[in-house]
Amino acid sequence: MRALVTTRGSTFLDFRSFNLCKFYKRYRFSEVAASKEDSKPFGERGGLSRKISGCRKKTRKHSLFRKEAKNMCRVLESAPWGGSVEESLSLCNEKLHVNVISEVLRRLKDADLGLNYFRWVEKVTNKVNSCGTYDSLLLLMARCMKFDVVDCLLEEMSLAGYVLSYHTCVELICCCVKLQRLREAFDLIQTMRRFKLRPAFSAYTTLIGALATNHKPDLMLPLFRQMQESGYEVNVHLFTTLIHVFARDGHIDSALTLLDELKSHSLEPDIALYNVCIDCFGKVGKVDMAWKFFHEMKAHGLMPDVVSYNSMMSALCKSGKIDEANELLEQMESSSVVPSAYSYSIMIMGYGLAGRLDEAYSLLERQRMKSCEPAVVSYNSILTCLGKRGKIDEGLKVLDEMKNIAMPNHGTYNIIVDMLFRAGKFDAATEIQNAMKVIGLVPSIRTVNIMIDRLCKANKLDDALAIFQGLDREACIPTAYTFCSLIDGLGRHGRVDDAYAVYELMLDSTHKPDAVAYTSLIRHFFKCGRKEDGQKIYKEMMLRGVVPDLKFMNMYMDCLFKSGEVEKGRALFDKIKTVFIPDAKSYSILINGLTKAGFASETSEIFEAMKGHCILDVIAYNTVIEGLCRSGEVSKALQILEEMKANGHQPTVCTYDSVIDGLSRINRVDEAYVLLEEAKSTGVELNVFAYTCLVDGFGKVGRVDEAYQIIDEMTQRNLSPNIRTWNCLLDALVKAGEIDEALVCWNSMKDLNCPPDSVSYGIVIDGLCRARKFAKASVFWQEMQEQGLKPHPITHLNMISGLAKVGNISEADKLLAAYRDIGGKLDAACYNVMIQGLSVANRALEAYRLFEEMRLEGCDIYTKTCILLSDALEKAEYFDQAVNVVSVLRETSKKKHFTESM
Repeated sequence: MRALVTTRGSTFLDFRSFNLCKFYKRYRFSEVAASKEDSKPFGERGGLSRKISGCRKKTRKHSLFRKEAKNMCRVLESAPWGGSVEESLSLCNEKLHVNVISEVLRRLKDADLGLNYFRWVEKVTNKVNSCGTYDSLLLLMARCMKFDVVDCLLEEMSLAGYVLSYHTCVELICCCVKLQRLREAFDLIQTMRRFKLRPAFSAYTTLIGALATNHKPDLMLPLFRQMQESGYEVNVHLFTTLIHVFARDGHIDSALTLLDELKSHSLEPDIALYNVCIDCFGKVGKVDMAWKFFHEMKAHGLMPDVVSYNSMMSALCKSGKIDEANELLEQMESSSVVPSAYSYSIMIMGYGLAGRLDEAYSLLERQRMKSCEPAVVSYNSILTCLGKRGKIDEGLKVLDEMKNIAMPNHGTYNIIVDMLFRAGKFDAATEIQNAMKVIGLVPSIRTVNIMIDRLCKANKLDDALAIFQGLDREACIPTAYTFCSLIDGLGRHGRVDDAYAVYELMLDSTHKPDAVAYTSLIRHFFKCGRKEDGQKIYKEMMLRGVVPDLKFMNMYMDCLFKSGEVEKGRALFDKIKTVFIPDAKSYSILINGLTKAGFASETSEIFEAMKGHCILDVIAYNTVIEGLCRSGEVSKALQILEEMKANGHQPTVCTYDSVIDGLSRINRVDEAYVLLEEAKSTGVELNVFAYTCLVDGFGKVGRVDEAYQIIDEMTQRNLSPNIRTWNCLLDALVKAGEIDEALVCWNSMKDLNCPPDSVSYGIVIDGLCRARKFAKASVFWQEMQEQGLKPHPITHLNMISGLAKVGNISEADKLLAAYRDIGGKLDAACYNVMIQGLSVANRALEAYRLFEEMRLEGCDIYTKTCILLSDALEKAEYFDQAVNVVSVLRETSKKKHFTESM
């Protein structure tokens, strides 16, 4: 192709300039000539008859072209492309006409077939295809979404010196817009510009309009600038579209910049632009800005219309300025601008949401007095407000009243149904649904969606499924929202297999699953512990061409980390960096996942990278601080805490929890207490966790009295110590040797309805064994067994050792056997104590068996153990075994002496 273009292309190209003046004269002359012909007798109108004859010949020619194209299409579609098809095409017509080729390409529906035919024509004719042929092929490729081929064809056209026709350019973009491939349409315009093919004005405006509808301002502005660079004159309407989108999406600075630019172009804003500004700035909460445009409009001689007033009143009502909005309504009533039913409904909704229902009702009466019969929208506004306040009975009365004035519509019944379902009155909602059918209103899919959504949230999943399965698919077609509500509701309550079945039904419907549906499915499969299925669904989503956004990728990365797939989580973050710009949440999930997986040491490095790529929020700071505290880098965490405050982010309870816990773990309890006081002074409501960390910290450093003071402060703040708090205090008392005080604390726990757990029992049993109160320890052991609590292995070993020490070797042996049955293993201390006890009890052979087992386990053997065992063995006349024990004793002594000398 490139060779054809470079060597022969100039032979075929016919560059003809188009002169609008000549065109006008030609067609004006034709009109004059026609009028002269009309003045002649019919028989003398020779010129006109010749023209009619020429038109007939042209029509016959086009008919012949269409017939030839039809025959060629029949040949092309008869068999797969190959030598036989090429031969059949050659027989159809030896001389290929440009119109025939274009017609064939317009008729074909297979992109590959069209491209093969296009290349075959080039090969047969040994010429570059005409510009019109390229246009036809481009449209075919766009319809089949072969955008990579479109890029190649545009490059070929550029090399051949062709100009992309206005119609083809617009059709290409329109085709992409219809297929909702807006990114591809944007890239297509960039490709045209790259190959010096000037995009048409309507191509720009069509795509900008589609991007506006789909909330994509980031692509709109570059197109707008490119239009200006191309020399196109931008008008007020185009500026209005851009300002509308930027203001609506909260990009206030960009909207104001465009407004200033419009004025700098000497373009006068019209009432439509002012209305857009009032409406959009009002909706994003910039009421002062909306007021400014409202007054500026008047200053420029433009009188506000009903749309202006309605937008301004709506903005005021949403910001709680109901009285100012009412003043505007009174201005309308007293001026030439007649309030609409919607104007009154805005005020009624405003009064209702503010809880001023009496004024809302009086406004309804005022509307009647102004000869403006309340419309359904006014009543719907009142019903909406009553629904939000849960006033169901009053809402039903309003419904009965409005039947005599304004016939309720689907929206009315949807509000009532939603109200009843929220209140759990499912039977009453069903009656309302039946009442709709009586008056000829078939419940719409919106009504069905409300019912399914509310039933799912109320865990009435079978009822929701029954409604879905009972839908009349011809009268009420499920929407994507219907499927997504069911998938999410079923998945949230653990019925992931049913959710997947609904997903499969969605695949068979006209609504293909989007990122929302896949988000619900994947998240719930991971929550149910079925991470393999969750990962399979993710792969299936990728294969189906569903493009995930950053929010979805963050969710999936979080699922991977929480399910223990740390390396896959890392890999996904690397993938996010190649496609998106990671936000604060992306980094927070990464840091949190790595911290919980034991890689908290990497927190600092990731945090530094995070600061260079995104704006940190409170959640991001909290995640980093928690990671640093868990990895022991508490000093670094304190620095980031100060940085957080310096950047205007107020630390939350989570922030203080992390730092207080980190400081308490490394015994910096005084600093932790200072932070506690700081949190209280700033109004942060501290939780039990922070106080528990301090109790644990003071207990570990032996400051038990201060630990008690912390618990007293908790109770003064109406915070009840939990089991962990009590366990920290019990542990502190036991380690301080205050076993009697620990038992008093034990009784306090029970009095405060905080039943001890297995950890509590373990701490007290350990303390009693240390104090050699083995009888009391046995009582607690029995109580623990009766409570059905499973002892910790350390508790088992403490009890075995304690019983052996006091000579109760039989009970110790029974407990040892029970411990072994559950797979327990002895430590060195327990082995030594048991061997000593068995030796003293004259059970030398059993003691020797334990001795050999201990040697195989590689545990340290005490000298006292060897002496007592050898004596017991000699006494029982097991001399060979005694000799072995003495040998082990000598080896142990030599090793000990060697170690000390080193």
